[in-house]
Amino acid sequence: MSESSAVAAASAAMTSGGWRRATGIAGAALGVVAAGAAATVAIERMTVGRDMRRRARLALDSAGPYGTLRGTSGRAYADDGTELYYEVDDVDPETAVDLGPRRRRLFGRRTPAPVTVVFSHGYCLSQDSWHFQRAALRGVVRTVHWDQRSHGRSGRGVGQIRDGVPLTIDQLGRDLKAVIDAAAPEGPIVLVGHSMGGMTVMALAAQYPELIRERVVATAFVGTSSGRLGEVNFGLPVAGVNAVRRVLPGVLKALGQRAELVEKGRRATADLFAGIIKRYSFAGRDIDPAVARFAERMIESTPIDVVAEFYPAFTDHDKTEALGLFTDLPVLVLAGVDDLVTPSGHSEAIADLLPEAELVLVPDAGHLVMLEHPEVVTDRLADLLTRVGAVPAGVTVGGYGSTSSTAQPG
Repeated sequence: MSESSAVAAASAAMTSGGWRRATGIAGAALGVVAAGAAATVAIERMTVGRDMRRRARLALDSAGPYGTLRGTSGRAYADDGTELYYEVDDVDPETAVDLGPRRRRLFGRRTPAPVTVVFSHGYCLSQDSWHFQRAALRGVVRTVHWDQRSHGRSGRGVGQIRDGVPLTIDQLGRDLKAVIDAAAPEGPIVLVGHSMGGMTVMALAAQYPELIRERVVATAFVGTSSGRLGEVNFGLPVAGVNAVRRVLPGVLKALGQRAELVEKGRRATADLFAGIIKRYSFAGRDIDPAVARFAERMIESTPIDVVAEFYPAFTDHDKTEALGLFTDLPVLVLAGVDDLVTPSGHSEAIADLLPEAELVLVPDAGHLVMLEHPEVVTDRLADLLTRVGAVPAGVTVGGYGSTSSTAQPG
């Protein structure tokens, strides 16, 4: 079935038969993806009642501290007028330590501007996905956390809503440039990107090479890819992944056109979606339920029409050449060994093109490695920042799960 056929079939079903027929078509397309998750949900249903599961979700939502960190808010505007929301965490004067001549030598200025670490999040997430790293680095180094267009607190993409322009990763690169211009207009920069955020960093480099050469002092690519995402099998058998590839873009597009109905269906099938999210976010079985629910809540909050809008851009993503701009910079490439969304082989391919990069493959970790193993990600980021003088060697970062600024001189 072609994409156009899938769109036509799904749209016709929604018009003539309502939500039930539409979900039947979507279920046929996504059934093989959901099989493992559905089995998990079925087992849970035998032991835990629906009402108890609902109460548990509400309890986790109210008690979980994740995603509660807030900084000084600001807004940048993309080239098409889209409002991009960001927050800045500044250095705490009480915990700051004079970096001395090392930093002055590195940046060639007597009183250098502070290093700013800019975090870019992934598909269907928000800036809050960096919760643990943000908590640990708070007060030690200036950081910027932003929401990609149509995600989190940022506005819907004007080009997509008003003009019908397809979303591209290049557009996200230009969005990142707008955020940097607004939140970090001068001084050295460290770029950190997870999944789609890493692709955004590559797109920034491809379009603004002078920014990379003149201001970027280090980069971290976490669970991301420079291209060939159309070959990812998502842990499925060949027949299953081929079926999904054929119909998923069309089905997503059709569902996006009936967003209100789809959102009702997502709420009605919350248990199944939770199983799918857990399968493709984490690898370990002992993930903290509050962390799992936090990830689920972020992904749930991404409207289905945004999911559909962004999905086709990944197939076209190819920024292999842009990686050459990072050759002479300190680079961290980190991924979960069991990542089913952007497999660790894609990170290895990035590291092969950047032979001086530090490659870290985290065992028993999935796509959301920064939430599943925050201690590893934070340690490697802190080391990268120390190597470029952004964080003084005599300072230790705070607790990974802390929501307070606990960094202090060692």
